[in-house]
Amino acid sequence: MNVTRASDECAAVLEAIGEAVICDREFLEEILVAVVGRGHVLVEDVPGTGKTLTARSVAAALGLSFSRIQFTPDLLPSDVTGTHVFDERERTFEFNEGPIFANIVLADEINRAPPKTQAALLEAMEEGQVTTDGETRALPDPFFVIATQNPVEQEGTFPLPEAQVDRFLVKSSMGYPDEAGEVELLRRRADRETTSPSVETVLEPEQIDRLRSVPESIRVDEDLLEYVAALARETRADGRVEVGVSPRGTQRLFEAARAYATIVGREFVTPDDIKRVARPVLTHRLVLTPDATVNDVDKRAVVDDVLESVPVPTLEASADAGPD
Repeated sequence: MNVTRASDECAAVLEAIGEAVICDREFLEEILVAVVGRGHVLVEDVPGTGKTLTARSVAAALGLSFSRIQFTPDLLPSDVTGTHVFDERERTFEFNEGPIFANIVLADEINRAPPKTQAALLEAMEEGQVTTDGETRALPDPFFVIATQNPVEQEGTFPLPEAQVDRFLVKSSMGYPDEAGEVELLRRRADRETTSPSVETVLEPEQIDRLRSVPESIRVDEDLLEYVAALARETRADGRVEVGVSPRGTQRLFEAARAYATIVGREFVTPDDIKRVARPVLTHRLVLTPDATVNDVDKRAVVDDVLESVPVPTLEASADAGPD
């Protein structure tokens, strides 16, 4: 699959999801960056903004299986991965797959489950497999996690450790719809038959595999590699930051930039591509100092300042080499 074809398919997916989900296109692009970039996404938003509908719509548009896990304080790891059940007829134990065995998994309110259950996702997200009772089982391919958490109500929650947050390629937020969007929600509610809009299937699973291989062909010039590394290193030097972007985060920024270039149909990465994905890719990887936390420093402002302070390379040669 070439870049032009990949971009057309991404546009069709965004259009199909946008027919059902009322939100900014930028949010849907960030979801798709994670899909194309072989990553996972963490959505932090208040209840009722349409996170579940978004996850279902993404699965429907991509023609993939979907599973929703409601994370609660009493959820066990086996409730996620699956467990062995005794078959009285065969007198043997059979493995019953848990809800993690789906192409797209919605981990709803992930911070409400205890750390042991949260950790059940780590192997799945990183390796595409789960291990139960010493036996490793492969998850469906592709495998994509959309995790959500409520930023307001924190009572009875278990904040995700930095090591787990770092495994999400993108962290994003839907936000409230604009006035026109909220009126459209009321129109849908007035007509009960259209309360849950259907989403057209745009791609087949085999197409998704080809689509996700396209970023590997996207060119990233040497000075842009240095730019990506400089952005990550600058976060570590910021006085408001206790723990900056890890080397894994540096690689994720690189991967996200290539995925975004694929979505917009460009055969090379530009500085603007890197800037576009920097906030959703880097912000959640920062750990602020106690003083910065007390002073309510916004992590997004830190990333914005880093983007402002690091010199941007000029890529006239790359622009000349791109498509007309």
